[in-house]
Amino acid sequence: MAGRLEGKVAFITGAARGQGRAHAVRLAEEGADIIAVDICKPIDVVPYEMATAEDLEETQRAVEALDRRIVIGHADVRDSQLLRATLDGAVAELGRLDIVSANAGVCGPFAVGEELKDDEWNTTVDINLTGVFNTVRAAIPHIKAGGRGGSIVLTSSTAGLKAYLNASNYVAAKHGVTGMTKALALELAPHFIRVNSLHPTQVDTKMIQNEALYKLFCPDIENPTRADFEAVSLGMNAMPVPWVDAADVSNALLFLASDEARYITGAAIPVDAGCNLI
Repeated sequence: MAGRLEGKVAFITGAARGQGRAHAVRLAEEGADIIAVDICKPIDVVPYEMATAEDLEETQRAVEALDRRIVIGHADVRDSQLLRATLDGAVAELGRLDIVSANAGVCGPFAVGEELKDDEWNTTVDINLTGVFNTVRAAIPHIKAGGRGGSIVLTSSTAGLKAYLNASNYVAAKHGVTGMTKALALELAPHFIRVNSLHPTQVDTKMIQNEALYKLFCPDIENPTRADFEAVSLGMNAMPVPWVDAADVSNALLFLASDEARYITGAAIPVDAGCNLI
């Protein structure tokens, strides 16, 4: 059924590429106007290239091609004041806020816990946990002001439900998002604002398709390739696939954002090909 989000406005962080772009396009296909934010610059300890301003502009073009309005902004989710100001301006332009996808996150750096440096721990936790909180905190007053309820979806991970070796910073942050979801769901339920978390297995984007991830999952191979990583990833999911597509996560987000999920809140929704069962 088309138009499930007709007339609504969605705020998406990490929207320049990967899951964030897929989310923006999928929600726009169903009628939503979009507020798309990304940092669009390198982050020192992150072991792969970050999205660029050109990537964010490509997201803008993709949404506009669907005849939907979009406001883009460059903001670091760690900077709560800039993030709030960016969102405030976009809501003033588009007139309302109904949906939040707190999607921005990083994967890596990786090491055994005792060898993680301060900046490696802090960067991961500051973006993947505090950045999610900053996103929600900036958005809640706008959703409340509409008096129509709303949907907030926090991107966690299978690492928010289970542990992985050499990733204590990532696992800690993603478990924190799972707990934050439940606490906020209780707080916001009286306002008919639903809060849920998504828990994807590995998603076929640049966040996992990079040398650092290949080395993490293929430590016994000197120069592992995508094919080497794929072989290992196949064993991580119960279903015989190495990873899911960004569109699979976007479809779950769409459901949670729509009125079809109007009484679902505080839920941890896996999009994981059975990864959590292993």
